Amino acid sequence: MKGVKVLVVDDDESFSRILVRELTAMTFQVAFACSGEEAIKQIGETEFDVVLLDVHLPGMDGVTTLKVLRDLAPTTEVVMLTGQGALDTAVPAMKLGAYDYLTKPCNLDELETLINKAWEKKMLSQQNVILKHELARLNPFNEFIGKSPALKSVLEIIAKVALSDSTVLIQGESGTGKELVANTIHGNSLRKDNPFIVVDCSSLYEELLQSELFGHEKGAFTGAIALKHGLFEVANGGTIFLDEMAQLSLSLQAKLLRVIETATFRRVGGIKDIKVDVRVIAAANRDVQQMVGDGHFREDLYYRINAVTVVVPPLRERKSDIPLLAHHFLAKKIIPGREVLGFSKESMELLMKYDWPGNVRELKNMVERAIILAEGKYIQPDDLPANLRMNLDFLSKNFHAEYPSLEEVERLYITKLLNEFKGNRANVAGALKISERSLYRKLKEYDLS
Repeated sequence: MKGVKVLVVDDDESFSRILVRELTAMTFQVAFACSGEEAIKQIGETEFDVVLLDVHLPGMDGVTTLKVLRDLAPTTEVVMLTGQGALDTAVPAMKLGAYDYLTKPCNLDELETLINKAWEKKMLSQQNVILKHELARLNPFNEFIGKSPALKSVLEIIAKVALSDSTVLIQGESGTGKELVANTIHGNSLRKDNPFIVVDCSSLYEELLQSELFGHEKGAFTGAIALKHGLFEVANGGTIFLDEMAQLSLSLQAKLLRVIETATFRRVGGIKDIKVDVRVIAAANRDVQQMVGDGHFREDLYYRINAVTVVVPPLRERKSDIPLLAHHFLAKKIIPGREVLGFSKESMELLMKYDWPGNVRELKNMVERAIILAEGKYIQPDDLPANLRMNLDFLSKNFHAEYPSLEEVERLYITKLLNEFKGNRANVAGALKISERSLYRKLKEYDLS
């Protein structure tokens, strides 16, 4: 790779002279050091991309030099050079962070490939560091990825409400990060050193959920063979996060209202009031105010829980955050044997056009899937799910009627696939998950060639 700065560290003068000459001919910028001490001095004065470091050096040996280099220049990649029969020294070097090793004399083609790969890894490491610093500067809370106005507005509200002890209602679609918001509010509050308890109100039926929240006395019901402390007791002094609170039955809503108003509750089967100091944060992906109007949610509980409302925007309303989020998930997902550095221009354009009904969670899953499928260093459109590549939003834009017939939808979609696959019927049938014979009948039915 032209312009890559390489430092050769070896005490064998004749070998080093040949290596410097050959690497220079490959258009690398090459410097030379004959000892570990001299290498450290040069790295302190110049930033190198890759260091070729001999294991056996006079004075400070290669492994010791590597330890110093890792502290002095953490993003510089190091390739260890070792003689035949000395591979036992290369293993400790790899554990200390060396990128790879080669035995001398080196195969020049192999060495060139290795230097280029090491340089790409260094570039990726630097980009990750820059991204983390940029996100830390833009966000008051490092867990949130993005710099869109919609996200900044949410972060400002979180920063304010975290300092109070009021109840909070978090509203937003599934996958937008409501639990992250709740966790951040708790983590920046005076209760941060006390428990943060998460309760998924949609995953348990009413009797079990009541027992989970408030506990039960021994013998309260069949199977209650011992006293059970509820999650409100466990969360005492901290925060309880009621996820999907809109799923609570009206009877459980009444019990929750009592806890919020009096800071007391009774275990199932109990007669004694138990006092707790718990902050309640609730979340819902439904319009709770509309549920109040429909009679499915208690109005008094709504006003109690709604002291402060945080509305988490869907990803389609903060599309400028998609590149940052996608690269963040890419950097976090490490798969052995995969070196995926980023997204092609075409694949990123598809990510930006898609509406992401599953929000951030869907984007995260898509990136992990694309890393597995990618064959090159950059994720291509073919590595993305079909619904992203097809961009099904085109359907709604091509209908004149508000409610088109199934026949209209099917005809337009098949036409879209025919264009997408350049008339290849086998590919179209594969995308539709039907046989070619079935597709042929539909083409005749809709008079499509």
